[in-house]
Amino acid sequence: MSGHSKWSTIKRKKGAADAKRGAKFTKIGKELITAARIGGGDPETNPRLRLAIDKAKAVNMPKDNIERGIKKGSGELEGVSYDEMIYEGYGPGGAAVLLDILTDNKNRTAGEIRHIFTKQGGSMGAPNSVAWMFSKKGYLAIESGSAATEEKIMDVALEAGAEDVRESEGGWEVITEPQDYEKVKQALEAAGLTLASAELSMVPQSTVTLKGDEADHMLRLMSAFEDHDDVQNVYSNFDIPDSEMERLA
Repeated sequence: MSGHSKWSTIKRKKGAADAKRGAKFTKIGKELITAARIGGGDPETNPRLRLAIDKAKAVNMPKDNIERGIKKGSGELEGVSYDEMIYEGYGPGGAAVLLDILTDNKNRTAGEIRHIFTKQGGSMGAPNSVAWMFSKKGYLAIESGSAATEEKIMDVALEAGAEDVRESEGGWEVITEPQDYEKVKQALEAAGLTLASAELSMVPQSTVTLKGDEADHMLRLMSAFEDHDDVQNVYSNFDIPDSEMERLA
């Protein structure tokens, strides 16, 4: 199982109890503004904006909030402009960490990210120190259920152009090339399959297995980044054995 998949599974299992709705709205709001600023306010011609709107709807973001974010990005309303950055580094045990950042204060954010790395036994890295280990892919997760069978998922996903379908803990993962993501997503939904996760992601080429204190600190590191308002996405190539996950739980 890829490190990205492991973290996605952990987040889904943690569920709504850990969900910080306001923080999610803040992050998605930044993405709506940035996507509209770069590609315009029409989701039909702006795939990045369409994906941001899907994320907003998935967390029940009010329609007014969505529209306001788009208008700020397209210039209809006054709004803040955010810088897009990628930070890279290493977590416990040498696990690679890749962060998508949107910030209105690069110096402040850099200092805070460096502090989080250091506090959990990691370190900031130079540009492209770990980015080369990841490939951009469409990622869709389907949990086991009455409508979800391996044969059905394989047939629908591969017919729609998916690159790979693999079994994961509690369900299946569908991997696509970025340009095929939307088509495969629509095909799975049309087939009555409920998506537990659907996103364009950075998938690691290989993984690093962590145990003991390293596993504990890695999860703390990932959670700290998820909680940071300027971190839009956090990716890693760690894996933690199920026996370790049970202990940590």
